[in-house]
Amino acid sequence: MPAIAPAPVRQRSSNSRASALLPKAYVVASQLAKLSDTDVENLWRRYKSEGGDRLRNAIIECYLPLVRVVAERMHNKLPSHVDVDELIQAGVFGLMDAIDGFDPERGVKFEAYCKQRIGGAILDDLREQDFAPRLVRTHSHRLERVVKELEAEKGAIPEPQNIADRLGISLEEFDRWMREINSASIVSLDRATCESDSEGKEVRQIDTIEDFKSTSPLGALEKKELIELATRGLSRNEKLVVVLYYLEELTMKEIGLVLDLSESRVCQIHHRIVFRLKRQLEKIREDLMA
Repeated sequence: MPAIAPAPVRQRSSNSRASALLPKAYVVASQLAKLSDTDVENLWRRYKSEGGDRLRNAIIECYLPLVRVVAERMHNKLPSHVDVDELIQAGVFGLMDAIDGFDPERGVKFEAYCKQRIGGAILDDLREQDFAPRLVRTHSHRLERVVKELEAEKGAIPEPQNIADRLGISLEEFDRWMREINSASIVSLDRATCESDSEGKEVRQIDTIEDFKSTSPLGALEKKELIELATRGLSRNEKLVVVLYYLEELTMKEIGLVLDLSESRVCQIHHRIVFRLKRQLEKIREDLMA
């Protein structure tokens, strides 16, 4: 049963509050890691007494590595098409809300309180950008859980009737669930498949999709060989009749206008060509059968 995942998150604008903070986090993380617990407490005390964006930004920068830890941990449970940097950006907003709502006098460690707010902000961001209804996602998770349970019990892929019975729904209701879940499925074409090419490189999903608009090199070669076989030993007019009638799909009257011949004359030439091709094919078949 295919796994159904949240829809891809959209790109944020480069001038968002979170975007401005993220690059700075990787530069100052090593410096801020040297801050002692006393320094961090002093930052909190000054921010709660004085306020101001400068002190608030200093606290944000201090806990940005924590945002990345939470985002990467959640990213491991999400499909590959979800960008971890997008999760970090959403987590930064949760960090900002946690700083504004935190009260050091309650004796609760900020890290524990902050992780919940960061994770909640990331989940809210994913739900906000998910085009599928919440109920469909709930059905998807229930379905995946039941399928895994039945596979573990029976050691084989369960039948739809068995899945419906375990879920406590009818087979018609199960079919409706499947249609809704499949319509909400998102597959990244840049995701790597289990295959690899002759050079050992990973093959992406987009590389395995057949392009019906492009001409197949093998088909073009076969078409060329068939034309050469069909027109071998024919005169110029006879070759034109074959090409115009079978490839260009012109009528006998239209071919007569092109070759400046009467329609009946074109029919005679066509009849003679067909008779000759039949004899050639009979000879080829006899040679192959021998």
